[in-house]
Amino acid sequence: MRADPSLKDNSRVFASGFTLPITFPMSSPNQTYVAVVDDDEKVCQSFGRLLRASGLHAVTYPSAEAFLADMKQPRFDCLVLDVQLGGMSGIDLAKQLVGDGTPPPFIFITAHDDPAARAEAEAAGCAGYFQKTDSGAQVLETIRRVAA
Repeated sequence: MRADPSLKDNSRVFASGFTLPITFPMSSPNQTYVAVVDDDEKVCQSFGRLLRASGLHAVTYPSAEAFLADMKQPRFDCLVLDVQLGGMSGIDLAKQLVGDGTPPPFIFITAHDDPAARAEAEAAGCAGYFQKTDSGAQVLETIRRVAA
């Protein structure tokens, strides 16, 4: 991500080439927390940067098990879950959270779009389903909509 001096506002240009206008929120006790669960460290880093640059608080986890084991996690407003993880899948994590009570809204991301996985994700109640090649702006728009 880099500032572009030709842009008149606080927009940032990300490595993937998309430009995102950045607004810096005023200090507020109502912070928005987003968990990103992905076993690809670069995806966690990229999403973390995107979310922080957009004024959101990102907490990343390398696995569903690490997410479940975190006893100090904040109350998340949205979860971004990779469909295929090394251990428990993102879909299985979502199903467990739904079974345990009322989870925050969750969005799936995947590098391997598959109609059966998409149908299973939608049946689990996801608020969005994206390929990792989709625009970060689209994912961010969905996060903001469901976390509001």
